[in-house]
Amino acid sequence: MQTILRNGKIYTSNPLQPWAEAIAFEGDHITFIGADADAPASGIIYDLQGKMVIPGIIDSHIHPGMVSQSSWHIKLPWTENVDELLDFVRTYAEEHPREEAPFLYFEYYPTSMFGTQGPTKELLDTACSDRPCYCQDFGEHLHWMNTKMLELMEVTRDTPDPIPGLEVFVRDKEGNPTGWCKELAWRHFQDKMYEKIGWEPPQRLTSKLMEGFFCFLSEHGITAIADGLVEGEDQLAAMKELDQSGKMNVYYDGIVRFYSVKDLPEKITELRRYAEKYSGKHMKFNTMKLFLDGTNESGNSASLEPFQNDPDGMNCGEIKMETQELTECFLICNQEKLDVHIHMVGDRAFRTGCDAVEAAQKEVAERGDAWVCQPIFAHCELVAPEDMHRPAELGITVNWSCHWSGGYFGDVAKEFFGFDKWAGMYQFNPMIEAGALVTFSSDVVTFYELHRADPFFSMQVAHTRVDPEVPLDPQKYPGSVRPPVSAKLSRETLLTGYTRNGAKQMRMESKLGTLEKGKIANLNIISEDFFQVPSDQISQIKLDTVIFDGKVVAGILE
Repeated sequence: MQTILRNGKIYTSNPLQPWAEAIAFEGDHITFIGADADAPASGIIYDLQGKMVIPGIIDSHIHPGMVSQSSWHIKLPWTENVDELLDFVRTYAEEHPREEAPFLYFEYYPTSMFGTQGPTKELLDTACSDRPCYCQDFGEHLHWMNTKMLELMEVTRDTPDPIPGLEVFVRDKEGNPTGWCKELAWRHFQDKMYEKIGWEPPQRLTSKLMEGFFCFLSEHGITAIADGLVEGEDQLAAMKELDQSGKMNVYYDGIVRFYSVKDLPEKITELRRYAEKYSGKHMKFNTMKLFLDGTNESGNSASLEPFQNDPDGMNCGEIKMETQELTECFLICNQEKLDVHIHMVGDRAFRTGCDAVEAAQKEVAERGDAWVCQPIFAHCELVAPEDMHRPAELGITVNWSCHWSGGYFGDVAKEFFGFDKWAGMYQFNPMIEAGALVTFSSDVVTFYELHRADPFFSMQVAHTRVDPEVPLDPQKYPGSVRPPVSAKLSRETLLTGYTRNGAKQMRMESKLGTLEKGKIANLNIISEDFFQVPSDQISQIKLDTVIFDGKVVAGILE
């Protein structure tokens, strides 16, 4: 029997029919979308009483595995005062002896708290030295550890960096690790530490551990996600179990990370194995993931010009691959009919990515073959004005994490770029105006920040350029608005990126992303008119009902 919702304000995200008054679905498919007068007369009918309906939200870059694994982390007080932070660590260590907590993992300290040389192991030792102790920075790319942790991991001056220039241990003049490292360098040595202390964190991903994450998605109207990277087979087994028990309630696109052109074939084999074992109605795998550079705040992004705080005028940051190797990666993935999702933040990384796509497409065309690979560039925080047109011309999808649009990372990147270049970050309107496909996401990696994956919170930040949780100093930036004002994203752009465009990125546009006859009945009934609510109140929009595959999974339908 059909379910019919009438007398509503239905935003379909379909440019051919943007608005409707009624929608009907039977089973998991939409059977009607249009005017009240034309709606089916028989079935279970609900009066929406003018409420707004939007398609199910698509978060096209989020980390279900990492978020679920982080439930045991310890939350630090938010402070720029190092002594206050160390006092907290010291007190926690005293109240939780080594026998109870053999490894202390704290999050977060502000990325701006330390200079470009970073904190030291000796400083952290003053708060905790009897066991491994670790502090994570706010951006999740900088890591501070004490002497005991380095010793247990057997990291010394003779230990090579896992990925020179990117995943590195910061060192003193003699080459000794200072206690600060970048990206995930320490994870290559964590097993040695866990073996020595006879303990491992609860990181085996089970359905019980992951259930809370997927409950959050349902409660916030998120009905499809692209995984930032699969955290191993345990994650997929847990998700399959949740899906079979009706507790996952999302369409899922799994992404496997590779590091170089050398290991790409091995990682493709891994993705194929996952696809064979776990693909189904709700789960698929067709994307490879690469980290091309680091972050702008930590000074290891790839910049076109030397960083202004480099006394030698030579440091342009770090890049994992140059154009030739990246081109080869695209050619391999195109041959395998796979997409490529690349983390990039610096303008040199963006240009290198565009150059590689262009070179790969040219070579494929010269062979007379078809170009089928979809390049997805995530973050793109800094893009030279002369490169803004290239995503549209090259068919590159740009993915942006909307809740970063305000003051989330502060203004520490100004140290590297100066004000003008810093103020040129996070600009996507020129790309959109040129015709690029731009999608939106949260890229949350820990339970600490999972609340920021609320799409209405993210859309408010991107629409206002003000972060209500971590606003910029209003005395330096009027109204705490992150400059420039022209980079604010429109409401229609935001809804489109979170629905129709997200479905295209995940190659699910034939069944998701818009409310059309024949597509999956994934939709949200919301408490306010998204287009009319004041800009600073978008985050207050509440979900009355979330429908996934034609079934209510959150709220009620009455």
